[in-house]
Amino acid sequence: MTATAAATTASARRTPLLTRALQIDAVLGGGFAVILTAAATPLAGLLDLPVPLLRWAGIALLPLTAFIAYLATRPAPPKRGVQALIAVNVLWAVDSIGLLFTGWVDPNPLGVAFVVAQALLVFALAEFQYMGLRRS
Repeated sequence: MTATAAATTASARRTPLLTRALQIDAVLGGGFAVILTAAATPLAGLLDLPVPLLRWAGIALLPLTAFIAYLATRPAPPKRGVQALIAVNVLWAVDSIGLLFTGWVDPNPLGVAFVVAQALLVFALAEFQYMGLRRS
């Protein structure tokens, strides 16, 4: 394999779908990070979810959002990076839904709707990123 061939397989060609999916993920992830970190206490009262869960979820999103922003601004994002992001997004969505069945949390109906809605959004972003990566 030549150096040129290796370089093209290591990076994804920038496509509008992949670019937009990464940009949306970075903006929404950053927004959720700030909201969950800064407003964990009022959200916990509204959703009947534990303050530490919300706050640490927000804190965990901060470096992830930085990584997503890095991928979104690359002329040719590294394929492995996008693949890792897709895996993390799917894991986040599955774990979010799974959390509702563990008994570790007992959210009210609004809290359940919040967890399900954000899990579906994250899964949809992973799907769009996957489709964008396949087209690259």
